[in-house]
Amino acid sequence: MSVPVSSGLTYDDLWAFPQDDGLRRELIDGELYVSPSPVRRHQQAVLRIAAALLAHVDEHGGEVQPAPADVYFSERTVVEPDVVYVGAARVELLTDERYIDIAPDLLVEVSSPSTRRLDLVKKRALYERERVADYWFVDLDADVVDVYRLRDDGHYGAPITLGRGEALTCLAAPGLELDVDRALGD
Repeated sequence: MSVPVSSGLTYDDLWAFPQDDGLRRELIDGELYVSPSPVRRHQQAVLRIAAALLAHVDEHGGEVQPAPADVYFSERTVVEPDVVYVGAARVELLTDERYIDIAPDLLVEVSSPSTRRLDLVKKRALYERERVADYWFVDLDADVVDVYRLRDDGHYGAPITLGRGEALTCLAAPGLELDVDRALGD
């Protein structure tokens, strides 16, 4: 399980840690969360989703980054989602090569036993607070994808749960349809 191991840290503090030890380090409001490397099925789902988004970007513009890619919300809040997507209409707002420095249009987290609570509680609340339009939680155990979509009032509604045989869409990626079967794999 990913639990905070330190508090009061900043983005610069992250660079004091080893960068090649296979651990994922994220800051949420100054608290450091450390997670182990994901399993193969997790990584395959990340690659399939990123590849589908990349095909869309190649045709329509925008930017997609699979982990590891930092999303910098503030000096004390820097996360590393599994997949980051910024639509063509906003990609010119990116100003820093080190990290994504705007609220992305879509963030994807693929379930892992060590990060499930972090993804569904802390990160979901963070993404809502930072006004990330779409958040997909890919639940490999339940074989579904929960889609959280920002409403006009600035909050996520109840998740739209999609299963096999259904298609994922993203408001900032017109024309994108990703089969849930493809995202989940075998």
